[in-house]
Amino acid sequence: MAEPRTLTPDDAPLSGVAVVRVEQAGDGETIDRIVLEAFGPGRFAKTAERLREGASIAVGFVACLDGRVVGSVRLWRIRVGETPCLFLGPIAVERSERSEGLGAALVQACIDHARTTGAAGILLVGDAPYFGRFGFARIEGASLPGPVDPARLLWLPMLAETVAGPVMIG
Repeated sequence: MAEPRTLTPDDAPLSGVAVVRVEQAGDGETIDRIVLEAFGPGRFAKTAERLREGASIAVGFVACLDGRVVGSVRLWRIRVGETPCLFLGPIAVERSERSEGLGAALVQACIDHARTTGAAGILLVGDAPYFGRFGFARIEGASLPGPVDPARLLWLPMLAETVAGPVMIG
């Protein structure tokens, strides 16, 4: 498969090529289906989901193959203590399209976008081996409003090497 390419909403989809573009209003139903298939209804009980419920979306990206949305990720506005940050997730790709690099392309789109926003960094709950290749590492001192495995709370610094305090909607 060709390397996924990031498109703006005005770019025309390319046939037979994987693209990552900014989420559009009409993508919501497909995104909901992909995330539900990836995580099941149990995701609604997770602390990360509780945090996202009250937060506003900073930006969302979708991965498309042949014009069809097959993956998504969002960045949410949060604060850690008094510091404005972004929260990444959930990231989901249709089962049939996994291992094609689309998840990595979605994460990279978020990182590239975040670097333009003035955010201190990106926080997420995820697997250190997967996200470590992007520069995410375990963070101490940030506390989500519910139980989270501390080994899965990861931080990618941008304007602040580290942050500390309660994680709140921002």
